[in-house]
Amino acid sequence: MSRRRLRMCLQLASSPSLASTMKCSHQLLVLVALFSTAFCDSSTASRGYALSNSYVGFDFFEGFKWETFDDPTHGRVNYIDQQTAKAQNLSWASDHKFVMRADSYMVLEPVGPRGRDSVRITSHEYWGDSVIILNLSHMPEGWGTWPAFWTLSKRGPWPAGGEASHIDIIEGVNMNSDNLASLHTTGLSNPALIPSILLLRNTASCSMDVVRTQGGDAVSNDCDVAVNHNQGCGTTFTNKPNSYGSSFNSNGGGWFALHRSEESGISIWFWANNLDTAPSEIRREDVPLINPKQWGEPDAFFPTSSQNCDYNDHFDDHQIIFDLTFCVRATGQAILTRNQEVPGADCVDFVNTQPQEFAEAYWEINSLRVYEPSDGEKDTLSDVSGAMHQLGLNQRF
Repeated sequence: MSRRRLRMCLQLASSPSLASTMKCSHQLLVLVALFSTAFCDSSTASRGYALSNSYVGFDFFEGFKWETFDDPTHGRVNYIDQQTAKAQNLSWASDHKFVMRADSYMVLEPVGPRGRDSVRITSHEYWGDSVIILNLSHMPEGWGTWPAFWTLSKRGPWPAGGEASHIDIIEGVNMNSDNLASLHTTGLSNPALIPSILLLRNTASCSMDVVRTQGGDAVSNDCDVAVNHNQGCGTTFTNKPNSYGSSFNSNGGGWFALHRSEESGISIWFWANNLDTAPSEIRREDVPLINPKQWGEPDAFFPTSSQNCDYNDHFDDHQIIFDLTFCVRATGQAILTRNQEVPGADCVDFVNTQPQEFAEAYWEINSLRVYEPSDGEKDTLSDVSGAMHQLGLNQRF
């Protein structure tokens, strides 16, 4: 629906002569025009998203923070700051690439340091309804590794923080070849994590139907962090066998995309670079508007409705995180820890004594782009609000 067409509808509907002919008030006709044209038109429902943020090469040093706290999942890892990461060549950039990696040289003492040097970065900005598109040439691989690309609630730190939630876009361990995408939310089954004001709103926990429109396979359906040792509700990309680890890297990497909105829920896609199957607006960076509803069936789909997982109760603005940890000892993560054992060795001892095994434990990022609902849509809604104000409808109805 164009702004010109909307204005024409408003002018027609507010005509006194038309109102007289139709034997009803022009205010009522205006309301009909407003809601039928602005909210029921299919072109408005299929929202466009415009580029909001783009990170390529050196942009990551300005747009992200290098975290140095203890690993919340208790891995055998030592997260280092940006200056140290640059000095040790564990974070570097060119005009077209950004790389962050784990140390692959030092032999560690069994006690003392927190673990092998690695990188965890967090975006300075937060986004709500949005599309996030990541193009990778390489992701960390190898025994003992647990890399993740995810988004975290502004209300964190997770998993405490009331409505805190996070969305795993890329996750796996060891020699997995299928990516795992998951939601982790708080809910009534863990009331200690929920402020009393939310309990008064009857905030429900979050769960997913076993069968839903997605290419991957659902492996868990309760998203609540207090259930199943914080397994979350996950979908494995069994339909995309090269979506993770060494097979992903040997096939030239690929594209991952996240779309989240109250209207559409949460969807995640993967396209391999070597198959050239990604939509053109994914592969091209000069497209002014993108529309994820044209991308086909997602590999992972998490519908968010008031019945099973209310979007506004669980998903506020999120920030973006990349991390790489090792030998996670946190309780839970049942999907991941099934393959956590390192052949013939204790995992911690393996990480301490076999630095050469982590030569492939690195992220090589070509680009990261974030899109938000287009200004055109916001302008259309502004026109509706303005027209209602001019006609006094916001006071009468």
